Amino acid sequence: MEMVNTYTKYQTYKKKCRRNKKMQGRLSAWLVKHGLVHRSLGFDYQGIETLQIKPEDWHSIAVILYVYGYNYLRSQCAYDVSPGGLLASVYHLTRIECGIYQPEEVCIKIFVPRNNPRIPSIFWVWKSADFQERESYDMLGISYDNHPRLKRILMPESWIGWPLRKDYIAPNFYEYKMLTKLSK
Repeated sequence: MEMVNTYTKYQTYKKKCRRNKKMQGRLSAWLVKHGLVHRSLGFDYQGIETLQIKPEDWHSIAVILYVYGYNYLRSQCAYDVSPGGLLASVYHLTRIECGIYQPEEVCIKIFVPRNNPRIPSIFWVWKSADFQERESYDMLGISYDNHPRLKRILMPESWIGWPLRKDYIAPNFYEYKMLTKLSK
């Protein structure tokens, strides 16, 4: 009986490995080969490989990706995963080469706890991360370590809170200001 149970577990494990291998893209396989810790999240609807990286590993992996050929940060954004849950910072990287019609792309997701959302800044790797990381800081409160100008970009410096967090309670003083402006 135990032998059959062990064999069934082994077969289930093999199926799971085959499924995971299908989810693993070229970059994920390369990172595994070189011993770099990450988690493959599969592919998005456009076939772009999506990887999850731990915040403490992000800066070194970003440098490696740049050297590997991902020389363009197409976009960086952030979002609140769920009220009271994690915050996510998302990076879309592209490998631009001369003569290549369809450049290779990858999406990197980094999840951080909302009580201390800290991620290493990649400004020194891709300069285009400057305003994008500042916007994520301004709207969600994710602090990007070693960013040279991490301050609010859309909201006034005196603003309290992070407007795009799902647990944010909007102040009602704007209605009052708007009414006084309209009545004059």
